[in-house]
Amino acid sequence: MAKTVLITGASSGLGAETARQFGTAGFNVVVNYYHHQAAADKVVAQIGSDHAIAIQADVRNRDAVDQMVNSTIDKFGSLDVVVNNALVGFKFDPVKQKAFKDLSWDDYQKQIDGTLKGAFNVIQSALPEMVKNHYGKVVSIGTNLFQNPVVPYHEYTTAKAALIGFTRNLAAELGEDGISFNMVSGGLLRTTNASSVTTPEVFDLIATQTPLKEVTTPEQVAKMVLFLGSPESDGITGQNYTVDGGLTMN
Repeated sequence: MAKTVLITGASSGLGAETARQFGTAGFNVVVNYYHHQAAADKVVAQIGSDHAIAIQADVRNRDAVDQMVNSTIDKFGSLDVVVNNALVGFKFDPVKQKAFKDLSWDDYQKQIDGTLKGAFNVIQSALPEMVKNHYGKVVSIGTNLFQNPVVPYHEYTTAKAALIGFTRNLAAELGEDGISFNMVSGGLLRTTNASSVTTPEVFDLIATQTPLKEVTTPEQVAKMVLFLGSPESDGITGQNYTVDGGLTMN
């Protein structure tokens, strides 16, 4: 039986590309979206409606997440892989990004809720199914900005950095239940909705500083996510893989 993946924030950008990659690999795919139903439906059509569905849910809302997980299991019979990709209300705009002195705690809290609380809700909701099956793979999307803050996107980077500790604690506790937890941290991606306002100067700067002399694409990151969500990655947990053309080296 085909395995099932739930990808949050999958109506566009990296999430949509990740959904297509899993669909091509033969997974059942749940395309989660918050606002953009038409875009999510398009991704489902690209994958094939026989093994893909779109489900609306705000990952910050536990009741909505529980309903989404239950609908996933009702539709496909299991939930095997979760990809925490949702991004709530943030653009990589180096011109409009607030300086630290102008930020409020609410700016931080918004990103923490979208990133960390969202992942918390989805994982905790999916956990009983994964424990029952003694199998699960969770991949959370990080960023290379906490290693190389080429632009100080304070609130976004702080929220994403929290995922490392979150991921590794889950890996340590739940490995005995057959569940792995990993992170994929991309560089600035050319181009997603969030990076559509990034200035050409920033793209050019990153390309010149990167050993591969190019800006990372959503497809490159999605392929690593697919690997970590596939049986080929058995034996790997608690890791953060950076896909940024070698801009940061671990």
